[in-house]
Amino acid sequence: MRDQDRLPTSPGFWRSPLRGPWFTSVLGLVLLVGVTVLFVTGLVSYAAYNPGLSRVNDTTPDKGLLGFYLFAWPTGPVWLYRLTQGVHVTLGITLIPVLLAKLWSVVPRLFTLPPARSVAHALERISLLLLVGGGLFEFTTGVLNIQLAYVFPGSFYPLHFYGAWVFFSAFVAHAALKTPTALRTVRRRLRGEPEEVPEERPEESGVPGPGTLVAPRPDRPTVSRRGALGLVGGGSLLLFLTTVGQSLGGPLRRTALLAPHGTADPNGGPNGFQINKTAAYAGITAADTHEDAWRLVVTGRTGTVRLSRARLLELPLHSASLPIACVEGWSTADQWWRGVRLRDLAALVGHDGDPPDVLVESLQRHGAFRRAALRANQVADPRTLLALYVNGEELSPDHGHPARVIVPAAPGVLNTKWVARLTFGAL
Repeated sequence: MRDQDRLPTSPGFWRSPLRGPWFTSVLGLVLLVGVTVLFVTGLVSYAAYNPGLSRVNDTTPDKGLLGFYLFAWPTGPVWLYRLTQGVHVTLGITLIPVLLAKLWSVVPRLFTLPPARSVAHALERISLLLLVGGGLFEFTTGVLNIQLAYVFPGSFYPLHFYGAWVFFSAFVAHAALKTPTALRTVRRRLRGEPEEVPEERPEESGVPGPGTLVAPRPDRPTVSRRGALGLVGGGSLLLFLTTVGQSLGGPLRRTALLAPHGTADPNGGPNGFQINKTAAYAGITAADTHEDAWRLVVTGRTGTVRLSRARLLELPLHSASLPIACVEGWSTADQWWRGVRLRDLAALVGHDGDPPDVLVESLQRHGAFRRAALRANQVADPRTLLALYVNGEELSPDHGHPARVIVPAAPGVLNTKWVARLTFGAL
């Protein structure tokens, strides 16, 4: 190795024969489709939280135009959020090897000198910093959230929200500049032509031009570029197979080795399905939920009523088969819930006919989402229940005894457990 090739700023420092426009272009086109789907499903997840009820459900500071409210989240089909968030999380995990391979394939450009050849080139380099930094931030915080490892500062929701807009804005600009070249490169390869487009060819001196990805003096290959793509694809497939089971359920749930909620509660029984927070974690004690102490406070147009569990059981009870799906990508199978319809509770306090939005408050002392708001269309759905039973048995403490809300197609955090108060029309 020549002395000048001992520094990463020298093209000769980078010796891998795998780097090249075709390899980078294929990875880039995969990310073009995958990241677009990730962003769209992320916006869908944002809509599912009903951010229009921002005083409760969305406390993202200074979001401005970025916090536009998309639409009132529907209540059907009941598996809607399970599907959209399952795609978001599973695809995000699956794309990690592709993202890392893409970054590896272009890393020599990070050390290209001079760092800025013009104002336009300087702006392009800054946009790349936002693209790479934003991508690594989004994927890293997403994985940490899936693993319930909240080691990042602040709340995951606003961090991931703002990071997504920064990353996707830079991604759109980069895609607009590079996609035509990537498509030309792939088409040239399919036609059997040399892969280098003119701006990528080495200069006559043998020193690569400023945009080249091809090593001027490559090492002997140990694997082909097709083989390298196969390795990346195999890594993605492995991550897919060890993640997707948490969303699909059934026998595949046991294959979700990388998901904390990959398998059901080992205790089994009617309450033997996934939970996110235990009663102990939320600070719920037996005294809080004892029949003699617990009362549900329902407030609305005509005043307030206080209902014991015995009084709730005297009201008409209804059943619904619904899953729980969470932002971390995991979901339960459909469970049979039985309880009082929220719209019937609204009628008790003067909201006959079309019920309004409702503020739901929990007994829990620790953790986020001690309060959640539901839209009027969710309250009105006959499958939205204040559940008292699941699968024919009383709710266990970890599943929200004495009462919890269950809403079709809503994110799990809106299915509030250990309900203490319902306030209709307060939002």
